Amino acid sequence: MISWRKHYRKTLVAIGLLLSTSASIYGQEGDPNNGEKLFKANCTACHALDKQVVGPPLKGVVERVKTEGGVDTDWLHKWIKDNKSLRASGDKYANEIFEKYNKTEMQVFPNLTDKDIDDILAYTTNPPAAPAADDKKATAETASATAAPANSSTTTNVVIISLLAIAALLVWILIKLRQLVKLGQSDDLAGLHESRVRSFSEIYQKYHYVGKGLIAILALLAAYGVWNWIMWIGVYKGYKPEQPIYFSHKIHAGEQKIDCQLCHSSAKYGKVSEIPSMNVCMNCHRTISEYNAEHYMEPGKDKAFYDGEIQKIYAATGWNAEKQQYTGKTQPVEWTRIHNMPDFVYFNHSQHVVAGEQAIINSFNKKNPDNKIDVVCKACHGKIDTMNVVQMANDFTMGWCIECHRTTEVDMNNGYNKEYFKNLHDKLKKQYPKDGGKITVDAIGGLECGKCHY
Repeated sequence: MISWRKHYRKTLVAIGLLLSTSASIYGQEGDPNNGEKLFKANCTACHALDKQVVGPPLKGVVERVKTEGGVDTDWLHKWIKDNKSLRASGDKYANEIFEKYNKTEMQVFPNLTDKDIDDILAYTTNPPAAPAADDKKATAETASATAAPANSSTTTNVVIISLLAIAALLVWILIKLRQLVKLGQSDDLAGLHESRVRSFSEIYQKYHYVGKGLIAILALLAAYGVWNWIMWIGVYKGYKPEQPIYFSHKIHAGEQKIDCQLCHSSAKYGKVSEIPSMNVCMNCHRTISEYNAEHYMEPGKDKAFYDGEIQKIYAATGWNAEKQQYTGKTQPVEWTRIHNMPDFVYFNHSQHVVAGEQAIINSFNKKNPDNKIDVVCKACHGKIDTMNVVQMANDFTMGWCIECHRTTEVDMNNGYNKEYFKNLHDKLKKQYPKDGGKITVDAIGGLECGKCHY
């Protein structure tokens, strides 16, 4: 009986040691895999595992707070759920951290359960290994290297056969040239030399009507060519210059669903849609110091490339990512302008984006049922949210604008038009009876020269 009790006690001790070991491995008996998801969803705006962002690095935070402040995971639970209340209670260590990091108040997370926080702490204590992307890359490189000798051998054979074919062709040409030279030196061509026309003037005299007709046709074609060339001066559809900082609208407007007007704020209420200042970029990139959207990378570009472009933003704004402060040393960015109206053309963005927004969207979708748009900007600038490099999507000629004004139906029911054209509705419907009285932009002055040229 006594020996059985001793054996039972030893078993309990062994189980206890095993559990304590597991707890030490995972930090707080949490699930690091679930913790990783929670960390990325809630913490990455201000924290990273291995470097300071807005807040300190969180790798090994359980051990660090124990060493620095003599507190345990219960304290971390209180800090994460409501650090403001913890500081207000007079907690010394909580107030020390607040002072240390420039009195930047941390967001509270009352929605996180104790289990969620344990999972996050487990992740910061022992992050799971990253997917073996490098292994896949190495396997692909190995396969490529294995296939390389065979490809190289095939290429060599093709080159040798091509050179032999070219050599044979040159020999054949030389033989034929030699035969022609001999023929030219024979007496058989003497009669032909006597009968052939000796000058261009003789040919012209013989066929002068045909010659004059050809000259007239050539003159007309030349005039048309010159006119067509002149008409397309300044039309640069498809123009997409390389910019000093690589900015992908597909990533920002497409993948991240950022509204156009968040960056181009003056497009809605101003005449010109300005190029955003670098400080607008820093609204997000102050905390986004590296590219983590590995699910989307443009062919030929890797994470190091995107990270380097973010560093260019920091250099332009004078931001020190390590100290989390501005240095005051800025560098201007010389962007290459893509859309630029001539000086003699007046165009107001707000007039189209606000007053004409729904009318333009409806008109575009009616004309392009298989390529509909949801934002008015796309009617002129194309589907920007699919472009890695922005390009000029339309001609932007006078004819292109006039065609839009002739086909875009005015929304007479919106507040502005309903009040402004209150006494003109009936008159306009009688004056423009086409399509059941539908009124297009040209009916309200959209074709008047002075609207765009002054």
